[in-house]
Amino acid sequence: MVMSIALYDTLILSDLHLGSEVSRAEDATRMLKENRFRRLILLGDIFSDLNFRRLTKEHWKFLGYIRKLSNPKRGIEVVWVEGNHDQGLTAVMSHLVGVKVFEEYAWEFAGERHLAIHGHQFDRFLVNNWLLSNLNTFVHLQMQKLDFKGKWFSRLVDRLGTRWLRLSAKVASGAISHARLRQVQRIFCGHTHVALYRERDGIQYYNAGSWTDATPTYLTVDAEGVRIHEFNEHEFHEPGSHEPDHESDERADDRDSSEERGETDSAAAGVAGKSGLREDAEYEGVGS
Repeated sequence: MVMSIALYDTLILSDLHLGSEVSRAEDATRMLKENRFRRLILLGDIFSDLNFRRLTKEHWKFLGYIRKLSNPKRGIEVVWVEGNHDQGLTAVMSHLVGVKVFEEYAWEFAGERHLAIHGHQFDRFLVNNWLLSNLNTFVHLQMQKLDFKGKWFSRLVDRLGTRWLRLSAKVASGAISHARLRQVQRIFCGHTHVALYRERDGIQYYNAGSWTDATPTYLTVDAEGVRIHEFNEHEFHEPGSHEPDHESDERADDRDSSEERGETDSAAAGVAGKSGLREDAEYEGVGS
């Protein structure tokens, strides 16, 4: 099977929740390597919490690849939109992986205005119950450690919680209202972990879903419109499939010059050192 190597204007993924047992970081890295795009938007909740000790080798590999993509030599714009789980991490991690962090991010493509915002701003339960929400995150992380192989129970609880709170409908409604105020034609969110498309009053709403479920999803934007993609593990493992030639690019620009990057924040360097990033050849240039 020959893989598509279409060049997208923008690829969007959200809710990877690095540090959690259900994060599909390895698959997310593979998906990014199999696609070509001019802009990558990490649409929030890239981390699960503030505890870096929970990050596995695959989680650090994902961050290392984001660092490589953000190298100016590649000509790819990498944008990180802050989610509720990322708060408190973005100052350090933006230096570590070399990307800018926004509360919301707007751009124009094909004559239309687009806006990316994580979506927790439209979740009144979270906004009004911040401490309870943090407790829920802690309990869910502990549940994942005790869960069965495949973490099916943790994923089921996550889906049931979304339905009970009617989160998808609430975030979609709030986002469309926000888009109207910002005078944009398309708005993109995460947060709910459910991929979704809605249109109202000429405004298109898309949710990128998550990379913690059994079927991860992501969005692409190009001249043909916006599409919701499901990651198919078997498709991306197909023997003999064509893979975009990222590897030669990586070897060419793994190590960033001081003129391009500037000095890395000392706190970020400390995190990188403790993680073992510098000891692995695949992370050459990350956090240096």
